[in-house]
Amino acid sequence: MPLTMASAGETKQIKKVGGKEEVRRHLENLGFVTGTDVTVVSRLGGNVIVSVKDSRVAISSEMANRILV
Repeated sequence: MPLTMASAGETKQIKKVGGKEEVRRHLENLGFVTGTDVTVVSRLGGNVIVSVKDSRVAISSEMANRILV
């Protein structure tokens, strides 16, 4: 399921990162790598705030839909 469907406070493991090569590379640079745990902190105005690799990152819902957990 896409990351946008996870509830706030829920920790999931990243199964796949989709999208074009440049999008995947950008997300990997932010820490969204297959096998990594990610926690949804909150949703704010169309953005998803997540905790990944000991840091908090805000990404758009469009980007979060490309991350499968």
